[in-house]
Amino acid sequence: MKFLIVGGDAAGMSAASRAKRNDTSMDITVLEKTNDVSFSACGIPYNIAVPEKPIEDLVVRNASVFREKQGINLLTNHGVERLDPAKKEVYGRTGEGAEFMFSYDKLLIATGGRPIAPDFSGSDLPGVFSLKILDNGRKMKAWLNDRPVKKVVIIGTGYIGLEMCESLRARGIEVDMVKPGKALVPWAAPELSDVVQNEVESHGVRLHMGHGVQKIETAGHGLSVICDGLTLPADMVVVAIGIRPNSEFAAEAGLAVNVKNAISVDRHLRTSNPDIYAAGDCADAYHLVTGQKTWIPLALVANRAGWAVADNVCGIPTEMDGVAGTAVFKVFDLEVARTGLTVAEAEKAGFDPVSEIIKSRSRAHAHPGSTPILVHMIGDRKTGRLLGAQMVGREGAAHRINAAAVALHNQMTVERFSQTDLAYAPPFGPVWDPLLTAANQLLKKLGRG
Repeated sequence: MKFLIVGGDAAGMSAASRAKRNDTSMDITVLEKTNDVSFSACGIPYNIAVPEKPIEDLVVRNASVFREKQGINLLTNHGVERLDPAKKEVYGRTGEGAEFMFSYDKLLIATGGRPIAPDFSGSDLPGVFSLKILDNGRKMKAWLNDRPVKKVVIIGTGYIGLEMCESLRARGIEVDMVKPGKALVPWAAPELSDVVQNEVESHGVRLHMGHGVQKIETAGHGLSVICDGLTLPADMVVVAIGIRPNSEFAAEAGLAVNVKNAISVDRHLRTSNPDIYAAGDCADAYHLVTGQKTWIPLALVANRAGWAVADNVCGIPTEMDGVAGTAVFKVFDLEVARTGLTVAEAEKAGFDPVSEIIKSRSRAHAHPGSTPILVHMIGDRKTGRLLGAQMVGREGAAHRINAAAVALHNQMTVERFSQTDLAYAPPFGPVWDPLLTAANQLLKKLGRG
């Protein structure tokens, strides 16, 4: 069997490796547009914080390992441009312009996502960067290391933007952040978002909320970010306004697309063509809570989906349960985490959400080093089912959120979750864990406490 994979990062290389383990005789070819494979994109902001650390430290497994030790025909610098499902062929060009064609029996599209192209001019100017692939980080790091960068403007306040502001401040660089919306963390309850905003501002970051960007232009030896109502000078600009799926060539070939134009797949990761699979940031998924299609580009989802595709291609029927959207990020001394639905998302999905916000402690009240931790928990009034949770704190949020994620996977009610036997010791939390306190208080609002 010829198993062809387009895309050589998380989903693609996970699928290639697992398929080769399942069937050592399988003919596996991977086509990767860039020269980098199997790298940790999530680690780019943290790497940039340390000038002397090579960006190549983020490569999880070198291309030579896949080729020489695993027997995978990995071809970098091969960009696929067109797919013909009827002929079972893909076509493209190498970085040097040479045309190529590969045929397949089974195809996996794992082309990932790319930064959203802004609707303002100047985003292609020297010194303006976005982050997604390793080469983005490589170029940004070279710019920072080779020039006297004293001031950076970050457009957007998502995970990458907030992680980048910490990394740049660690290098002693002034940072302005600007966005059209008023909330720093729009998916979080205002009480939680305000905690994050106070943390960011306490580290000298200047926030400009409610200002849309009109354009970026050169100004002397630097740049100017022209916004509604203000102009921000910069030596470098980071555009971090989100990503979108790389699904165009799949859609042009007639494959169905869905949420956010992501490639539509079933629970086996099959597209609308039974011989073609899609996985990772280019594909949609089922939400664990709603059962509806969603698009949540996260690393674990991509790796797990790659495994599932490999099993299915090798004749081992495997389904994906779905995603809860569990995510966490660090911003300075804060841990910010979420899983499941927000109140607005729950309402949109047809639930009758009830929520509660509690303030607890990360450790027992008399234990040294205890810090505040906020929990926002959401349940369904009709069924009592747990729908989601968000947490913010200086410690204890990043791993606590996993308990709520497991509860969502098991469709637990708030009442049942409130009875879970969570660990207790004074250095790690109060007797009543913050999650349990939130559940108990939410039960009262649900009329079940």
